[in-house]
Amino acid sequence: MTEVIFLPPAAKFLKKLKDKKLKGLYREAIDKIRADHTVGEAKSGDLYGVYGYDIFYNKTNYELAYRVEYAENKIIVVIMAGTRENFYDELKRYMKN
Repeated sequence: MTEVIFLPPAAKFLKKLKDKKLKGLYREAIDKIRADHTVGEAKSGDLYGVYGYDIFYNKTNYELAYRVEYAENKIIVVIMAGTRENFYDELKRYMKN
């Protein structure tokens, strides 16, 4: 089974989520990514190597950013999760640090 690691920004956002349906949608998205990491959209430029997965819920667009690393097995690293607003700007800032 593919291992999933959550970096602090993603873990913090998912922990603070109160809406059970939205939390379930994130869980489903992570299960789909575990099964096939190419379901997300591959990013380019500053975010080369990062995939983005869209989740639409309650008229709001949510995002899940992840990358794939290979050690002994494939590992999915969830970098960040949140609403679409300013998401990729925050992701770029986080990736630079």
